[in-house]
Amino acid sequence: MPYTSPRLGPRGYAGRGGGRVPYVEAPPEWRGTTVQVCGLWPFGVGFSTPAIGVPLGRELTGGATLCCDPISWFARAGLIHNPSELVLGKPGLGKSTLVRRQVVGLAGYGVTPLVLGDLKPDYTDLIAAMGGQIIKLGRGLGALNVLDPGEIGAAAARLSGLDRERLLADAHGRRLNAVAALVTIVRGRPVADTERTILSAALRVLDERHPGVPILPDLIHVIDAGPDPVRAVTLARGSEERYRQVVDPLHASLLGLVDGPLGDAFARATTTPIRLDTPAGCCIDISGIDESDQELQAAVLLACWSEGFGAIEAAHALADAGLAPQRRFWVVLDELWRVLRAGRGLVDRVDALTRLNRQRGVGQAMITHTMSDLLALTEEADRLKARGFAERAGMILCGGLPEAELSALTQVVGMSAAEQRMIVDWSTPPSWDNARARDGEPPGRGKFLVKVGGRPGIPVHVDLTPAELEVDRTNRRWT
Repeated sequence: MPYTSPRLGPRGYAGRGGGRVPYVEAPPEWRGTTVQVCGLWPFGVGFSTPAIGVPLGRELTGGATLCCDPISWFARAGLIHNPSELVLGKPGLGKSTLVRRQVVGLAGYGVTPLVLGDLKPDYTDLIAAMGGQIIKLGRGLGALNVLDPGEIGAAAARLSGLDRERLLADAHGRRLNAVAALVTIVRGRPVADTERTILSAALRVLDERHPGVPILPDLIHVIDAGPDPVRAVTLARGSEERYRQVVDPLHASLLGLVDGPLGDAFARATTTPIRLDTPAGCCIDISGIDESDQELQAAVLLACWSEGFGAIEAAHALADAGLAPQRRFWVVLDELWRVLRAGRGLVDRVDALTRLNRQRGVGQAMITHTMSDLLALTEEADRLKARGFAERAGMILCGGLPEAELSALTQVVGMSAAEQRMIVDWSTPPSWDNARARDGEPPGRGKFLVKVGGRPGIPVHVDLTPAELEVDRTNRRWT
């Protein structure tokens, strides 16, 4: 029988002693421009990770640089249909660090960052180092008047005709929603339809008759006095007793709002209004509010979000009229779960903020710990709306999560078994470092999986520069 030599396959010679390898290790890869690597031709190849957007760090499987942010992937790359992201992960694994990197990168692209409520604070030092505006709110620090039209009022004064009327109508709706949301937090349940009508009528009376900018005590005075436009919407029909029966519950809630735990923050004139004339943006620091005062934290966060989006609407109105340049904004909504749990009906307020990103020229980052934060609500309707935040997000960035969270997460975004295992591994606690007598580095710190719809996820490690490390101290009191 003639001898035949073994056939050489892609993994070596098959058979005993042939040296065939079961696994071929991928060669190392580096990324560079075509000018830099042209001398390596024909070995230069394209890479699958996008190169459009803010550089986040190294992709974990190939080592290439991943560029990623919702605004660039929406407006320039066309990879997503909504310029927003939901960032999930256990505490201490780098969620805020990831968003800070995007804040710096997008500011370099000319996008104005707005951090509407910094609780820890995580972003104050960064925005200050970039030359942005810092606003401090809290007891004894500063106040935010929810009846102050702010930037919308200033913009309306520069407009005329239908543009002016539309902007004033928007200001009226924002003030009405802000007061209704604060009353909801005080009560723990939504305001009635009749009470919203009363508030709307009272605000219109203030606009017509009150000199200057009103505050909440002025609104209470109008409801107590009961002018004809307010009485008309209560159907009191000239009966003082019937009028009091209708308005007294709302009157009592507003008094509790002014004289209660929220009064110091909302019953005074705004101490420092938001300015959008700086490219470095604005950060509202509410870290002065005690962690145990969750009711005040939720109220201030919601008021900050409303104030910030109102300022954005004013900027767009001026740009549409040719009175200001067209601008884009990057809005950070941190600690989303605090607002959602503050009272029934508040999900609707947040839901309205998350639906109009494309029309407003706004990119948005919503940050929370787990999907359970969005689903741990008492009302089924609220849970469905909160789940919609994740479903409408253009991308989801997942840090380390416990295995119990994956069942809820995979209902929103598809994940392979390998991706789920990776996310669970990142949530593993750090090992004990005997040499330094302290915990070692958590295995999942700085690691995130970028998911867009049903596409395969891109695992990345966020690499910080020395300049970023100087302002990246989220545990200042422990260092």
